[in-house]
Order: sequence, then C-alpha cells, then structure tokens
Amino acid sequence: MKLLTDTIQMKFNVDEAIQFAKQGCLEEWVHLFLKTIGDNAGLSEGLKIQKRYWAGPLLMPLDRLRRCCGPEENMEYYNPSESWEPHIISFCQLLQEGWDYAPLIVQHHEAELIITDGNHRHEAMRRLNYKEYWVILWDSDNPTELDYTFETSNWGGER
Repeated sequence: MKLLTDTIQMKFNVDEAIQFAKQGCLEEWVHLFLKTIGDNAGLSEGLKIQKRYWAGPLLMPLDRLRRCCGPEENMEYYNPSESWEPHIISFCQLLQEGWDYAPLIVQHHEAELIITDGNHRHEAMRRLNYKEYWVILWDSDNPTELDYTFETSNWGGER
C-alpha cells in the first residue's frame, strides 16, 4: 500500500503545518508527523480514541508550557538523566545549526498547557534562551476552551 508520504516530500516544519492548517487539515498533519519522523505513533493512536479539537500553529511563550517528560521525579513520563541529557545536547546542537523543526504538540487541559510531543525540543530551546515557539494545541472536551488561548496568541491556523 502506497502512503501519501511516499509520494509527497514532507518537511514537518512550522511552515508546512501552517499550510496544512490553512487547508483545514491540521489534524492530518499531526498524525502524519507523529507516525513518521515524530516517532510517536502511540500518541497518534491515543489521539484517535475520541474527537479532539485543534488550534494552531500558534506562537506561544515557552514558559507557559509544562513538560510531561523528563528526568524530574514528578514527570508523568520519567526519562532518566542518562537518556535525557544526550538528547537535549543533540537538539541544542541541531537548533544552533538552524534546524527547521516541527511545532510542539500541546494539550490544553483544565487551563494548563501540557507538551505531549516535543518535550526534548522544549528543554533544548529553554536552555538556549528561546522565549517563544510555535505550538499546535489540542483539547478533548470543548473547542471553546481553545478560543481564549487562540485569540491571545499570535498567528493561528484552524480552530
């Protein structure tokens, strides 16, 4: 079976996500990203369990986002320092070399913004003193919950 990604050269960067959003295909872009270069098929499958509402890409302050993965003991997805640090160092190097990378994928849940894909990228950007970056927001319950975040951020694609 031939896949769309076999015939189209996907870049999986912010500009491409914006173009998909403008066409009303943001959710499709997210799943293509997660199931290929994003290497997070589990999240993709989990997102398909129920209806999700999407907004973005949006330019958001990094300090508003909460990681759910890392070496801290309170993380939902604990990642030991021996594994975490090499990834962060590698991502820092890629960013300094001009890496054109994907938006972070962030869940809006009870007024909190939780990074569900991009925890390593977020930490690398934080260490390099980035103040903001592009995110794709999703919510499980209500699209109006995304409205405030959407309207108080910079550019947005689909809601």
